[in-house]
Amino acid sequence: QVELVESGGGLVQAGGSLRLSCAASGRTLSIYSMGWFRQAPGKEREFVAVISRSSVITEYADSVKGRFTISRDNANTVYLQMNNLKPEDTAVYYCAASTKVKVTIHYADYNDWGQGTQVTVSS
Repeated sequence: QVELVESGGGLVQAGGSLRLSCAASGRTLSIYSMGWFRQAPGKEREFVAVISRSSVITEYADSVKGRFTISRDNANTVYLQMNNLKPEDTAVYYCAASTKVKVTIHYADYNDWGQGTQVTVSS
């Protein structure tokens, strides 16, 4: 089992920036890719970004391309730099880990999830 702990959420004005962090512990050698998802009130959880173990492969949701950057400084820590934030980015952001040996944007492919961190963007 992998434990994931997110941090870095908060309240920011539109146009501002936040950096989310996710630290993994436990059976981290089994992790191939790590991703970020988000869930706004009354909406389904949606894919935001994913990065492979080697950091060579990244993918982003169209809604965040050019504004968000996912990075990984080792196998166990992943970041989400969020710039030019918009009110529609308001959501609980979740870190997730997948053992599937390919980068995936599908919720069902992720084995372990963090508790989430709230991001609120005011207009």
